[in-house]
Amino acid sequence: MSVDRTLPLIVAAPLFGAALLVGAGRRLPRSAAEVLGCLFAAGTAALTLYASAGTPSSTARPLEWLGGWRPHGGAGVGIVLVGDRIGLGLATLVSLLVVAALAYAWRYFDEPPRRHAGSFPALVLLFQAGMCGFALAGDLFNAFVFFELMGVVAYALTGYRVEEARAVQGALVFGVVNSLGAYTTLLGIGLLYARTGELGLAQIGSALDAHPGGPDALVVAAFVLVAAGLLVKAAAVPFHFWLADAHAVAPTPVCMLMSGVMVELGVYGIARVYWTVFAGPGGIPAPDAHRALLALGVLTAVLGAVMCGLQRHLKRLLAYSTVAHTGLFLIGLAVLTPEGLGGVALYVLAHAGVKAALFACVGILLDRFGSVDEPELHGKGRQLPWVGVLFGTGGLALAGLPPFGTALGKAVTEEAVGGWATALFVVVSAVTGGAVLRAGARVFLGLGPVPGSGAAASPPAAADAETTGKAEEPETRGGRLSRAPVSMLAVPTALLAGSLAVGLVPGLRTGIGRAADAFTDHAGYLAAVLHGRATKPAATPPPHWTTAGVLWGLVATALAVGGALLAVRRPLGAEPARWTTPLRRLHSGHMGDYVAWFLAGVTLLGVLVV
Repeated sequence: MSVDRTLPLIVAAPLFGAALLVGAGRRLPRSAAEVLGCLFAAGTAALTLYASAGTPSSTARPLEWLGGWRPHGGAGVGIVLVGDRIGLGLATLVSLLVVAALAYAWRYFDEPPRRHAGSFPALVLLFQAGMCGFALAGDLFNAFVFFELMGVVAYALTGYRVEEARAVQGALVFGVVNSLGAYTTLLGIGLLYARTGELGLAQIGSALDAHPGGPDALVVAAFVLVAAGLLVKAAAVPFHFWLADAHAVAPTPVCMLMSGVMVELGVYGIARVYWTVFAGPGGIPAPDAHRALLALGVLTAVLGAVMCGLQRHLKRLLAYSTVAHTGLFLIGLAVLTPEGLGGVALYVLAHAGVKAALFACVGILLDRFGSVDEPELHGKGRQLPWVGVLFGTGGLALAGLPPFGTALGKAVTEEAVGGWATALFVVVSAVTGGAVLRAGARVFLGLGPVPGSGAAASPPAAADAETTGKAEEPETRGGRLSRAPVSMLAVPTALLAGSLAVGLVPGLRTGIGRAADAFTDHAGYLAAVLHGRATKPAATPPPHWTTAGVLWGLVATALAVGGALLAVRRPLGAEPARWTTPLRRLHSGHMGDYVAWFLAGVTLLGVLVV
């Protein structure tokens, strides 16, 4: 089978699996439903790996026009799937993480819905189909459809434990804020259709290129609206408020997917839409796009890192570290060069494994001790030594310890951005990695003052709406675990090993470098999709280790370890610093506040682009 014909199957296989599980779920025993879910997810992963390996070169773009509706004379009405190496690589990452999440969730939940044992794996397969479809979509409207399929399923998965009020609240906030993002995206698509009469990414880009001289107000408004919707999914500041609330209540396997790859799809969407639609002479000038992405990236990285360091709820801590790293990804993307994109691609690939592994470790703590509160878990993790090793390793990798792929991606992106960015990347990586190491030192090593019965036993008054993670209900079957199952330990081990491999396999980073060259080739994409002509983009040096990158990675790791050791000496019940109060109040948990900040974010993005 050719790679072209494989592309529709990558989307159709998980959709068929979900339909089968929903239709037969009433009659299937739980074990059979979970086996089927894993088989369909693994089958889709095999298809993505086959397509990636079967693509003849990093610059090739396999295409499949569904129904044979190919364009004529550069115009077309058909739906196209485009399997370039970046898109296929992301679909592969999605599928492998879905397999890991389903393996982790094997006989996991305390009680599935009555007579619907296949509901959770079916939802996860739909999630996989939406994410893979978005990564491969070659037209803007169907990319929107796939993205919203992913979003709707994510709402349901976030509120999967519907009997708990907090889960419903978190899913509702998630749904409302992300729906607002969807409305703005759809409005932006409508504006582009009104201007060009096209929905295909290549067709819209070609139509805009036919009118060089810079964008008018309509094109600028379309870019702002489409980008705002994608930035909501990416959890960029000030569109990020839903993320921590959703992660705090979502089941652990769902958190692995949301922080591991769903958020990163928003960053991918920004890159895809910019380079295929707006990078030409009739699109958004590079300095304007650079300014907007850089400003939002810096704001996101700094605020995410600060909020990460303030958390005691372990799931929220990891969620805010995702926000911080999203900021770093946007900064790398902002340079609008193949080098920057290649560094971000490596960073995303390695970060996905590290973050999913850390959530898997937190899930084991939750199901063993019924809590994800750092003070309450003080010293209890000594009963889980291997989980402690994994958690500490994940913290070091998050800080940028060579030779993990996170360190390589960080180093390459730092070099692409240059200047002051190195200091920002080092500080943000040190703060987020240090927060994880601080929590690990308290939970697994019992370092620092022992929580007392006074102030430390209850959350500080200044915490406002921040939750602590105390008295959580275990998610696993049969209540609290007496010991962690082998499957729950094997998954984070494999994920961290994968992240390490990203930094060690030379062929992988070379391939990503060539794929980034092709991805940023605006004219080449249009020629391939509209006219079937393959072009070779200008080659740039592939991502590689440098002495400076290794040294800065070691500096960030040393700062993370030192910061963690200093932080554990602080009394757990102490009042937070006064300067943090406005930040905590900003994250109020009130939906109306989040809607207001969404509108402010759209306005800010418009000001930055103009």
